Amino acid sequence: MPFEKIQPDRLSHGVVRQIELLILRGILRPGDRLPPERELSERLGVSRPSLREAIAELQAGGLVVTKAGAGVFVADVLGSAFSPALVRLFSSHEQAVFDYVAFRRDMEGLAAWRAAEHGSDTDLKVIGKVFARMQAAHAKKNPAEEAGLDADFHLSIIEASHNVVMLHMMRSMYQLLREGVFYNRQVMFRQRATRDQLLDQHRSINDALQLRDSAAAKAAVERHLDFVESALVSQARTDRNEAIATKRLDHENQR
Repeated sequence: MPFEKIQPDRLSHGVVRQIELLILRGILRPGDRLPPERELSERLGVSRPSLREAIAELQAGGLVVTKAGAGVFVADVLGSAFSPALVRLFSSHEQAVFDYVAFRRDMEGLAAWRAAEHGSDTDLKVIGKVFARMQAAHAKKNPAEEAGLDADFHLSIIEASHNVVMLHMMRSMYQLLREGVFYNRQVMFRQRATRDQLLDQHRSINDALQLRDSAAAKAAVERHLDFVESALVSQARTDRNEAIATKRLDHENQR
């Protein structure tokens, strides 16, 4: 007869499934270190051999990497989102910057709407805490810190949208932004007026989300990214004018 005894899943499969879901949902992020073997096996309630079997399967699937003497880490699963050739194209063509801002406007507006509609109370608390850190950093006048918190704020909204495809896609996009592929966000934080405007825009986004006003949250994100686009256009014009003025000055100095 074509029947076999039903075997319960191996414990290692349950471990693999749990870690996969933590990565998929963005809770475990690229570069995160897993707890030591003894601690992790106790947390998961499995034997260390079962845990080793699970880690080997995850490693074979490219989700984790083992570093000798350091431990097990979540792999850089975002690294393959864009080919090196495409990244070079992005970084060398100004139009890619504005296409990127337009893409963010559409996607993050939707994410804000979804976060207001579907985010949990805890999701909104996380967003609120990130904004509180932005306010605290504002007084320090540290462009690098402000730019980093700006990214964290927007990603916390995307996380609260509870769409894993959007989450991983936007994380990969933000990684390129952090690396200066699209534009240097620190430039936008140099002028006092611009910094104040940016903080006010993020406050409007946060306020709408905390009220669960999905339409207002979406509109606030769109207004913010319209401002970003306008500021980038202005900065590009300023940079071009400065380059021309520098050439004139060099010419005068040689006369």
